Amino acid sequence: MPESTTNGVITPEDLMREAIKVCREGLAAGQSPFGCAIAIDSNIISRSHNTVMASTDVTAHAEVNAIRAANQELRNVFLEGAIVATTCEPCPMCMSALHWARVDTVYYGATIADAEGAGFNELQLPASEVLRIGQSTLKLKGDMLREECSDLFQQWLAMPERKVY
Repeated sequence: MPESTTNGVITPEDLMREAIKVCREGLAAGQSPFGCAIAIDSNIISRSHNTVMASTDVTAHAEVNAIRAANQELRNVFLEGAIVATTCEPCPMCMSALHWARVDTVYYGATIADAEGAGFNELQLPASEVLRIGQSTLKLKGDMLREECSDLFQQWLAMPERKVY
């Protein structure tokens, strides 16, 4: 578990560091540069990286994997009160899944433009627009440890066997 503040609360920055850590684990396993961690009541209930290529499942994004693991851990489809840290701005699929899971707040680092710049086939629909159009009450906060998260794409681009999708 990441370090907590003196009052035992895991900060969003702590949770993002956990997402970065699991992303690096994914990179070491030959996966793409996306990581996610979910906490409820200062307890990390799941953390996952993207496994699209390993699972041959185009929906196996880090956020979806982390939601699935959290649902199993809690034996509940809803993650009310959860905070989520994801290394990149959620794509429309992931943003929708996070909304449907009823998480409270999503923090992200890198942007959809960063992912596109690394060669990923991104839809040019910002996560904030998905929430606005869908009239979601989920809170979205960007630029969390942005430089560290953006650097994950550079690490991935340096991998000779990388595969984009």
